[in-house]
Amino acid sequence: MVSMQFSRKITVVGAHAEGEVGRVVTGGVLPPPGDTLYAQQQHLWKHDDGLRKFLLYEPRGGAFTHANLIVPPKDARAQAGFIIMEPDDYPPMSGSNSICVSTVLLETGMIEMQEPETRMTLETPGGLVDVVAQCANGRCERVRVTNVPCFATYLDARLEVEGLGSLTVDVAYGGAFFLLVDAVGLGFAIERSEARALVETGELIKAAAQEQLAVQHPDLEDVNKIVFTEFTLPVTQEDGVKVGRNTVCISPGKLDRSPCGTGTSARLAVMHAKGEIGPGETFLSRSVIGSEFQTRIERTTKVGGNEAIVPSISGRAWISGFHDYVLDPADPYPEGYTLSDTWFRALD
Repeated sequence: MVSMQFSRKITVVGAHAEGEVGRVVTGGVLPPPGDTLYAQQQHLWKHDDGLRKFLLYEPRGGAFTHANLIVPPKDARAQAGFIIMEPDDYPPMSGSNSICVSTVLLETGMIEMQEPETRMTLETPGGLVDVVAQCANGRCERVRVTNVPCFATYLDARLEVEGLGSLTVDVAYGGAFFLLVDAVGLGFAIERSEARALVETGELIKAAAQEQLAVQHPDLEDVNKIVFTEFTLPVTQEDGVKVGRNTVCISPGKLDRSPCGTGTSARLAVMHAKGEIGPGETFLSRSVIGSEFQTRIERTTKVGGNEAIVPSISGRAWISGFHDYVLDPADPYPEGYTLSDTWFRALD
């Protein structure tokens, strides 16, 4: 047997939540420096972004891939922390990724599973999130995550977009800043066949919004830009439950396969601000591939003087594999590569 010497080896558990890939890094990476998870996230972003590229860029990743680095919590109330890495960003919080992380922590035994219900607190760069996992026969069957406080920033704002004209949009924080736009008005039904056109339109709208609509999280200094475009269809009723189909564009150019937990949280913040939904009322959020999150507003609160909500997101995740990603010291692409054929636009 030939012995191989690798300059890097990282252990990853593959998972997806309602279709959205959220891999979980469980070994081979030391916690980054920083007194808080937010500071650790910022260190990775500004000083060690090669880890994200190694995991998410080709040949090990792809535009569809997210990764979550498990770290010891800084807050004594939490059992574990995680830092979210996406193809072009480090969001403070992610619903689908938190469901993947919860499932992996429990099903691999990193946190002891209790049946029929496991309660735990996880720490994210955006704050603490409470988790209630429904468990049976060694499986994590469903996870409900209570998100960080979310709030609307702009309601029915006018946005000028080249080639599309004047749009009426909403902006809200759901764990990142989302711009919400009516899909029907742009000719979309949020179907799989529209994915490429949705991405192209969503990136165009986001670029315009970043220039015209200023945002700033009152507690997180570097959270100061609109990160995602979210297309929504009108809310309907099914068996007395409010239902809404939506899809979120994630740069550089993909659609969230899940209903997007933070995007749904942003939508709930807008709906609450407009008087369209109240605390305790169920909202069924449906994705472009038909998967669903069961959501609701748990309570209201304030963030930096802004009226805000605390929503929860319930969904399922499945482990898809166990991987050791390695770097051969002779590999000429140690941080991987991207091309615009599958990434919409190539990244540096």
